[in-house]
Amino acid sequence: MLDCTRREFFGLLGGLASAALYRPLPPSAAQDSLPGTGPSGRLFDPARAGRPLPPVTARDNDAAIQVIEKQLKCTCGCNQDVYTCRTTDFSCTTSPAMHQRVLQLADRGQDAQEIIDQFVRENGVQILMAPPKRGFNLAGYFLPTVLILVAAAVLVMALRRWARAAAARPAAPAAPAALDATAAELERLRRELDSLPG
Repeated sequence: MLDCTRREFFGLLGGLASAALYRPLPPSAAQDSLPGTGPSGRLFDPARAGRPLPPVTARDNDAAIQVIEKQLKCTCGCNQDVYTCRTTDFSCTTSPAMHQRVLQLADRGQDAQEIIDQFVRENGVQILMAPPKRGFNLAGYFLPTVLILVAAAVLVMALRRWARAAAARPAAPAAPAALDATAAELERLRRELDSLPG
């Protein structure tokens, strides 16, 4: 009979159980497994993952190009700018084409505003992420601020009116002062309290 602690006993029992369950893996082949087999499971055709994308160049991530593309709306229907759509939605074929168009116009020597104007001529004003700041469109820029200021003024006037109305109301009557009691009444109260049980 072995003299051991409970912890040692369970450790020995766990070691024996793991040794009984251990099976060495078969030796691996010297070369990679064939497609469709092996420890990775079934391998599929990479073309099923989607169209292969062209390699990204430094020109694709140029800050000046990004500024232009963030002002143009992708026409695929996602309501995102061209840069966001082409860098997040890899199934979209519209934003990469628009990106290539921006690069073509930039290679011709056009500056940012000329490129944006060219897109507006080709697609209309709806191609812009924000309407131009002229004419009736100015209302869209200033009207929300004006509405917020008017609402704040109305709220301040209402709060002042409520404060004046509260100040004009008569104050609530004060709590009655302590009642004066005669010595006989106090003695009677003390006797009745003493007669209560507990």
